[in-house]
Amino acid sequence: MDRARNLLEQIQGRLDTLSKAERKVAEVILRNPQQATRLSIAALAQTAEVSEPTVNRFCRSFGVNGYPELKMQLAQSLASGAAYVSRAVEASDGPDAYTRKIFGSAIASLDSACQSLDPQLISRAVDMMIQARQIHFFGLGASAPVALDAQHKFFRFNLAVSAHADVLMQRMLASVAHTGELFVIISYTGRTRELVEVARIARQNGASVLALTAAGSPLAKASSLSVDIPLPEDTDIYMPMTSRIIQLTVLDVLATGVTLRRGVDFQPHLRKIKESLNDSRYPVDSDID
Repeated sequence: MDRARNLLEQIQGRLDTLSKAERKVAEVILRNPQQATRLSIAALAQTAEVSEPTVNRFCRSFGVNGYPELKMQLAQSLASGAAYVSRAVEASDGPDAYTRKIFGSAIASLDSACQSLDPQLISRAVDMMIQARQIHFFGLGASAPVALDAQHKFFRFNLAVSAHADVLMQRMLASVAHTGELFVIISYTGRTRELVEVARIARQNGASVLALTAAGSPLAKASSLSVDIPLPEDTDIYMPMTSRIIQLTVLDVLATGVTLRRGVDFQPHLRKIKESLNDSRYPVDSDID
């Protein structure tokens, strides 16, 4: 059962080592594993635009004796439930166990990310933000709320900021970009085609692009600067959890860097924003029924 439960992870982990044809098979399976369990070998081969012998070679490369056994292992993997929640969680875990595991996983991932972040890259990213006349935060999927959180933080620094999770709006803004604008593109994997294309369009129009993404990814390569974020979980298989927390924390680091770079003279501006919220809240010691 352990091998079955980890089959999707094995396929994802070996993507870069597969032949071009076998990778097509892997991508079809990873894109919709549930559908793959219902396809015939002929239908899978047609969807992947490969031959049936290629599908059989793919199965053998993972130690599986043919496509029927591969489908069975995929079905078992999906039936475990936990495979699409978190690597740390087992299907048999109770509330006490999965609560501790999720918190422990988040803490460990944050510590690992902290150790791997390059302070020089952080400093350069802060420089880009300080020098920008306008900042656009872009994200899709699980990274979209992170982009909105960034807008909430950075508008306080008296910067023109926006956040967009619609790929058409992102593309249009990139197409009319100018020198002095900064596009901060947030993507855990850095393999989303639309975001990579948006980065290229923005740079072609003279804007700078700061990526918060995986090292060496297509997005990292298409950007002016990339703050490399480690990959503690496989979001092609698992529900995004620690990845989102790491992105939020890195943005907190950048926001802190901008605040400190602005110096003490900027503190009254931040205090004014904070005090503007006082009338919207009940006093701490108020007795509200």
